[in-house]
Amino acid sequence: MTIDNQPDTRLDDVHLPAGADTVRLLTPEGVRTSDVRFDAWVSDIGPQQLLDLYEDMVVIRRIDSEATALQRQGELGLWPPLLGQEAAQIGSGRALRRDDFVFSSYREHGVAYCRGAGLVDLLRVWRGTTQSGWNPYDINMATPQVIIGAQTLHATGYAIGIQADGTDAASIAYFGDGATSEGDVNEALIFAATYAAPVIFFCQNNQYAISEPVGLQAQRPIAERAPGFGVPSVRVDGNDVLAVMAVTRSALDRARSGGGPTFIEAVTYRMGPHTTADDPSRYRDPAELDEWRAKDPIARVEAHLAAEGLLTPERLTAIQEHADRVAAEMRQGVVALQDPDPLSVFDNVYAEPHTGLARERDHYSRYLRTFVGGDR
Repeated sequence: MTIDNQPDTRLDDVHLPAGADTVRLLTPEGVRTSDVRFDAWVSDIGPQQLLDLYEDMVVIRRIDSEATALQRQGELGLWPPLLGQEAAQIGSGRALRRDDFVFSSYREHGVAYCRGAGLVDLLRVWRGTTQSGWNPYDINMATPQVIIGAQTLHATGYAIGIQADGTDAASIAYFGDGATSEGDVNEALIFAATYAAPVIFFCQNNQYAISEPVGLQAQRPIAERAPGFGVPSVRVDGNDVLAVMAVTRSALDRARSGGGPTFIEAVTYRMGPHTTADDPSRYRDPAELDEWRAKDPIARVEAHLAAEGLLTPERLTAIQEHADRVAAEMRQGVVALQDPDPLSVFDNVYAEPHTGLARERDHYSRYLRTFVGGDR
């Protein structure tokens, strides 16, 4: 949401030229810095609001670690961890309004948490008990897209629909650095610029497209690509929850006021594997991981709050206990999930009866009956 005292500066005026530094409001050591372009966008974030953002990040990290443990214990088929990207997701997710619509990839569990996705809903698809974790219209967030970059086209199309409806909502697409090399992302930028669509392209540059470092495909900052399509861009410290919120709010205001699309490059780091099927030690220098641990998004907020006397040991314990309760509730719910009826895979494929599908269902039913105990 936008704040009452909107600054005069919009992203048209703050496009970062080649070599410009990254927007930052909170250093890795937890020191609050000033940026006249973006300070006003978070002027309403006082001690309590910052504590809330900190708690969000602690909770989603706990959810992530629990999901990883569930996968290692055979309760999930796969899990894409978000460790290290909490600030990018919470900072942007909490900037959105309820009527905005989110189109994400498979790693935006923190954004889904902000949108109100149920704890078990975050994991259903990874347990293999459903084809979709939630009803997109219940929380205004599409189910995660596995096809790399495809969601940028979906977000752009939805934004053009928003224009037709005449509302001031916006859409936002989340994707990684690797997706920027996909044709879909480039096509989406062209359409968004052409129609001045109210869409935000939010790139979480976590330094790796699976095992390929970003430097192999991006010789310049990724944010510099968007202006070539006519889309203003901004590069932000993706481990700084305040800075991420500020630039996202500014971009949303631009979209709502008819200014068109914005590209945000949130520079962050994937501290864990690409998925639980990946071993990052095979392609990543341990010294690099140590370097980024010093920029941890949660640690810097904790350091700031502690220095300001706002994070007492009692409050810290309460937040951690809350995170543990959330993780326990999620675990209990996920383990209790039942396998779906095998024939339910044919449900809701077409709006009307379809003879070809009916034939396939019959063949599959007869196939199931060949197994011992099969009663289909």
